[in-house]
Amino acid sequence: MRLFIGGIMQGSKCEMGVHNQDYREQIAAIVRRYHPQVQIVDPFQLYPDSVNYARERAVETFLASLDEAASADIMVAYLPEASMGTALEIWRAFEAGKPVFAISPLANNWMLWATTAHIFKDVETFAAFVAAGGLAPYVKTLIEP
Repeated sequence: MRLFIGGIMQGSKCEMGVHNQDYREQIAAIVRRYHPQVQIVDPFQLYPDSVNYARERAVETFLASLDEAASADIMVAYLPEASMGTALEIWRAFEAGKPVFAISPLANNWMLWATTAHIFKDVETFAAFVAAGGLAPYVKTLIEP
């Protein structure tokens, strides 16, 4: 059972660089605490220096991340602001029929309404949902025969 952590990397930056990625370990720790059997797929860990890749390798990496989002069983997307890359990851997971959970203040965003199972205003709200067993039905459905 694989959970893909998508989220803002470059966002709306015009220059090369990434936003703080600490949220990834926070989300992974929350999920692991209550569902240790879940394998976390984190593209930032898979490609930690990707912001410095040459264009061809960057494109290959981006497309591979989209494939990872589509092939995972569940996706959690962190969006403190709009992100074209994360929107595409969400779309690929949604199109593949996978449940998507968004952590975002963009609670009135139509794309998130259309593609996510739940929208949480922040990581703490997501953590409370997981602690209360909210993720369990999704994990259990995927583990049971």
